[in-house]
Amino acid sequence: MNGAETLVQTLVDSGVDVCFANPGTSEMHFVGALDSNPAIRCVLCLFEGVVSAAADGYARMAGRPAATLLHLGPGLANAGANLHNAMRADTPMVNIVGDHATYHLHLDAPLTSDIEGLARTWSSWVHTARNARAVAGDAAEAVRRAREGGIATLILPADTAWTTGQEPAKAAVPSPLPVPPDARIKAAARLLRNGKRTLLLVGGKALADTGALDNADRIAQASGADLLAPTSNARVERGAGRVNIARLPYPVDDALARTAGIEQCICLDAQPPVAFFAYPGKPGSLLPVGCEVFALAHRREDAAAALAALAAELGVEGIAPRHAVRNAPQAISSGALTPEAIGQVLANRLPENAIVCDEAITTGGPAVRATGTAAPHSWLQLTGGAIGIGLPLAIGAAVACPDRKVVVLQADGSGMYTNQALWTHAREQLDIVSIVLSNRSYAILRHELRNVGVLNPGPKALDMTSLANPAIDWPLLARGMGVPGERAGTGAEFDALLAEAFSRPGPSLIEADLTATV
Repeated sequence: MNGAETLVQTLVDSGVDVCFANPGTSEMHFVGALDSNPAIRCVLCLFEGVVSAAADGYARMAGRPAATLLHLGPGLANAGANLHNAMRADTPMVNIVGDHATYHLHLDAPLTSDIEGLARTWSSWVHTARNARAVAGDAAEAVRRAREGGIATLILPADTAWTTGQEPAKAAVPSPLPVPPDARIKAAARLLRNGKRTLLLVGGKALADTGALDNADRIAQASGADLLAPTSNARVERGAGRVNIARLPYPVDDALARTAGIEQCICLDAQPPVAFFAYPGKPGSLLPVGCEVFALAHRREDAAAALAALAAELGVEGIAPRHAVRNAPQAISSGALTPEAIGQVLANRLPENAIVCDEAITTGGPAVRATGTAAPHSWLQLTGGAIGIGLPLAIGAAVACPDRKVVVLQADGSGMYTNQALWTHAREQLDIVSIVLSNRSYAILRHELRNVGVLNPGPKALDMTSLANPAIDWPLLARGMGVPGERAGTGAEFDALLAEAFSRPGPSLIEADLTATV
């Protein structure tokens, strides 16, 4: 076996059975090794930012890493924005990045770059294979590091791929998540009993664990604490029969109003909340001055176990968690389409166990609020603020869970960053319904102009936030990539199109035209 073949077999033996890929010349022996191994699935994506987001979506739903295949430093750089989002989501991922042959690097060919330097920006582990004999062991270590949390990047010089290697390496066993010590549990219980107004801020993997959410709600009920999730989260289990945990609002003024009066904040796999940006005359921290912060479970500690232990310490097991109740379907207006109508249609029609990939940006609030009482579902968010994740995130979610309908709430401006993902939706015949929320603008930037004090923007500033000249024809764009596409301008049209899309498998796109008039 050559080095590439030992690498692929080691990935398979370590539980990695999907590779999202955009290869180049230096990766051809790896491509050959993928081709000869039937145990690993290859998914071609037409841009590296799609590759990295797809691997992110896969891991969020499968609970284990996928591999990516990227071409040299520029390919890794193209993947960077969604690697940033994956890093912020603490997503396990194994990047395989090709490089020039070791003896070719000194010639400084046009694609030569500092791949290790780039990779360290987003990776918790970076390593360059020294020779073909070391590749299999390096691959096993990369998977172990990824399973322990974060992005592992293995750089594969071309000659280490084509030279004869050794046998595949045995899977390396990852360390389990550490459980917070009992002293921390008791300290948190004392805080919850001291009579001060407390915020219980729950993030990370606990939000994807319905039992952990139940315990968090029991604790909040027993202690009188406020219960919130951070603004952006990798995955939240929500809908009827589950605790409908609210998120801290994105706008600074709304967030400050929500935390006003909080005297102490207990964090579980969550950082103390801060504003996304600095704004003139507004604080960066979203907690009141003097608020005590206590970290009950740090990042990459077992927050679910901490909640269970804290529930036992407080003796709250007999308290029933406050589960959302499924609302009866509501009538849909036949008037011009609004974000509220979109939210209500989704609440009415969302299939049970659907997966929602949310990059709705400014128009998504009503959908979030309305679907809190929809059929039970998983909700995936933009975690790092780098736009362009929604359409490709859905690829990974659909590959991980082929028996579940995937729904994308995609802002139109952000969607143009990675619209190539639609081609992979069609090529793989993935069960994805993409809803493009089309206000034909970067609407969030218009809000931000006001937030930073630009109260009377002129035509040049407004033009920088407009997508109306020319208007993007999303159904035509989708059909050009093999995805059926339609446009809805009224609530009734949207309702009918969504019902049709949900009734059949495979990809489809609906442009929800929020500029239409009736």
